[in-house]
Amino acid sequence: MGRDEFCLDSRRMETLKKLIKDVPDFPKPGIVYKDFTPLLADPAGLALAVELMANPYRGVGVDVVVGAESRGFIFGIAVAQSLSAGFVPVRKAGKLPRAVKGVQYALEYGTDRLEMHSDALVGKQRVLLVDDLLATGGTLEACARLVHEAAPQATLVGASVLIELGALGGIRKLGHCGRVHSVIKY
Repeated sequence: MGRDEFCLDSRRMETLKKLIKDVPDFPKPGIVYKDFTPLLADPAGLALAVELMANPYRGVGVDVVVGAESRGFIFGIAVAQSLSAGFVPVRKAGKLPRAVKGVQYALEYGTDRLEMHSDALVGKQRVLLVDDLLATGGTLEACARLVHEAAPQATLVGASVLIELGALGGIRKLGHCGRVHSVIKY
């Protein structure tokens, strides 16, 4: 990357970071929540975020974007549209009306379950995972497992997130997911 490209990228990142607000002690004491809802309300910021999430996967043949409930839907559908791909929602247990595949995954305290329609993925589709945030990696890891269980012939081309909280090390869980791209790293 040349100097001009680096300056452009730095300015773009700063533009996005200014639209993300820190909320201390949410959802519990000691946590600093990264609230991106101001970014969603800013047309230029939203367009830039989606562009930067989609760009690394242009030209690699993404057939389907898989996004996890609920904030993965926000960016997943926009990225899918940008890549001329389909979109498959991954939901919490009991939310989908037809036959499902599901996986259990660990939370800080206990477990949860994610599901997708059994027929949502077919054959050798090329799949991109999209979510708003990569923290501990549990949700994206569960989505990757779900894709492999639902469609063993599918290929995970990667995962794209708006925000990565690097200190939590979630990227280490995603080595089998292809290229993992984070627009903003804290």
